[in-house]
Amino acid sequence: MSQVKRQPSPAHTGDAALLGESLRDVVSRLVKTTREQSGTHSNARSETLALLERAGPISIATLAVSRSVTHQTMRLIVMKLVEQGLVTLTQDIADRRAYVVALSDMGRTHTMHERATRSQWLTDQLLKKTSPEERAILEIAVRTLRKLLD
Repeated sequence: MSQVKRQPSPAHTGDAALLGESLRDVVSRLVKTTREQSGTHSNARSETLALLERAGPISIATLAVSRSVTHQTMRLIVMKLVEQGLVTLTQDIADRRAYVVALSDMGRTHTMHERATRSQWLTDQLLKKTSPEERAILEIAVRTLRKLLD
């Protein structure tokens, strides 16, 4: 027997839309507050380092597209990161005109430290402001939110 996929009713769609907006708002505020309170503000440097950590070594052009900035802007960001010792540049073997950007050991340590700082701040807030029961509910919510990313 084939299953017919039902369309959600308008009432359910409206409820989901309200939930979606509430979720977007609270997640945005949580991320912003966590960064502010932990002293790990989001900026071009931290976002570029985080992208390199996720993606691995990539070209300046790919970084620029991924970050929605011009190639020239990304080149300036990368050169600053090179000066700070947070990334390395190597000539692209496939295209000798291009360079591949990679996290340096120092850059990897920096991103790990910032992530740990944010996690610690969140842990402290969870322990101060929530009960064990509320934390159990949040565990279920996290599993549910992960479904939205798959």
